[in-house]
Amino acid sequence: MRLPIIFAIDDDPQVLQAIQQDLRKQYRKKYRIMATSSAREALDSLPELKKRGEEVALFLSDQRMPDMTGVEFLIQARKWFPNAKRTLLTAYSDTDAAVRAINEVQLDYYIAKPWDPPEEKLYPVLDDLLGDWFSDYRPAFDGLKLVGYQFSSQSHELKDFLSGNLFPYQWLDIENDPQAQELIDLHGLSRTDLPVVVLDDGSILTQPTIAELGGKLGLQPKASQDLYDLAIIGAGPAGLAAAVYGGSEGLKTILVDKRAPGGQAGTSSRIENYLGFPNGLSGADLTRRAITQAQRFGVEFLAPQEVVSIKSQGQYKHIKMSDDSEVVARAIVLSTGVAYHKLENESLDKFTGAGVYYGAATTEAYAFKGKPVYIVGGGNSAGQGAMYLSRTASEVFICVRRPDLSETMSQYLIDQINRTPNITLLGCTEVVEGLGNEQLECLVLENMDSHERRTVKAAGLFIFIGTKPFTDWIEMNIIKDPKGFIATGRDLARYADFKQVWKHDREPYLLETCSAGIFAAGDVRAGAMNRVASAVGEGAMAVSFVHKYLAEF
Repeated sequence: MRLPIIFAIDDDPQVLQAIQQDLRKQYRKKYRIMATSSAREALDSLPELKKRGEEVALFLSDQRMPDMTGVEFLIQARKWFPNAKRTLLTAYSDTDAAVRAINEVQLDYYIAKPWDPPEEKLYPVLDDLLGDWFSDYRPAFDGLKLVGYQFSSQSHELKDFLSGNLFPYQWLDIENDPQAQELIDLHGLSRTDLPVVVLDDGSILTQPTIAELGGKLGLQPKASQDLYDLAIIGAGPAGLAAAVYGGSEGLKTILVDKRAPGGQAGTSSRIENYLGFPNGLSGADLTRRAITQAQRFGVEFLAPQEVVSIKSQGQYKHIKMSDDSEVVARAIVLSTGVAYHKLENESLDKFTGAGVYYGAATTEAYAFKGKPVYIVGGGNSAGQGAMYLSRTASEVFICVRRPDLSETMSQYLIDQINRTPNITLLGCTEVVEGLGNEQLECLVLENMDSHERRTVKAAGLFIFIGTKPFTDWIEMNIIKDPKGFIATGRDLARYADFKQVWKHDREPYLLETCSAGIFAAGDVRAGAMNRVASAVGEGAMAVSFVHKYLAEF
């Protein structure tokens, strides 16, 4: 946290040195002391301080200076820091000017020179002024700020990226937050430049891509080595577990993810059935712990970086990235996970990021404070999203095609939902249309039994339906089931083309694909259990099979 500033200005070098020494002696633990002999130089520095999010608690200015008087300085300084306390250093002959300044600039006090001893003539005055200032002081958010339109797909994408990568940030809605307009005015920008990211150092990114923002935040999109023992593609629970075990067991390991670690689990507001956490933990907390653990074991993490193809050449696997860079590894674990199915509905497509969201309950919940929201889906992710949204939304409605949640959701979540008064289950109901101008305003719901339709007010729609594996990008001959999930182990023998692609004397290992040395773990694998614990177990298990495979060479 930045310390507030006490800013002293006096053109006499000896006086300036004396006031600096006295201020530092008394206040350096709670305030940063700045000083200059030029009022003009002090004024020129104020816009930059404002851009960096600094706060000035008190100006202490000499009245008689060659470029402007102390009163003139305080009048102009007030434009930048209106809440700062204003004090004049005066000679006896300047008393009248100081008295007039009390009315002209709401001067808080004037201190006659010399102020010796400071314990009697300086500190008691400043202590009172700083005490008054501090009682009203509300520290500004000290970190990255994102300014944009709430119902903008670009803004949503950046919020989702920052949240997924566990970067703390302050969201400022240009239409509802005066600070947002003040911030873009300060940097000479307009609303056409939005979304805008203001970094910790005060630098600006206008309409940044995910790659640009990731680079500025210090994420690593390029591999540092030419060859790795193990490359893990996808940083969900399975990929994170594989990284921890690969790194801890001495494999030179690299983990690659195109967006953020954690996968779908990383967006969960509360996971309450994970072994060892009786009070539950958030997906973000689980992700943070796992990434820290993996990096402690020397695992290299590339993000945001997208893998576009894999080629197996003998015992080496060539992994090509979207920026044409390449990583070579001796073994691969595919843990790219799944995504929520999109509702095939043109009326909803146009509101994606503008009231319609896939997952993202934790990212967008606050925007719907006091408003009604709807959820489509009956799995655990939908239940966790409903519980989280119920904290801020006026009402949460869960739409499912089945009569109830008993077949698709864990009982502990069903019990929680039943105990939450502002959550309502709408069984045998589907969303057929979204209505609104620039953002979602209403939904048309249909009862699947009676086919009766009704229009309801809806500020947001959160979709948690079905799962589609991230496997479309795989061009090499990896056998998948009809839904696109990767087949592994003994299940491969059921496919007619298995013998055409598997050219080894041994059978595939349990989690091995039809390409030797390439393994699949977690939700992307055909037959996976779709639970965090099972994904973690598969990630750890995959590394044991990687060791067996590497021992063959």
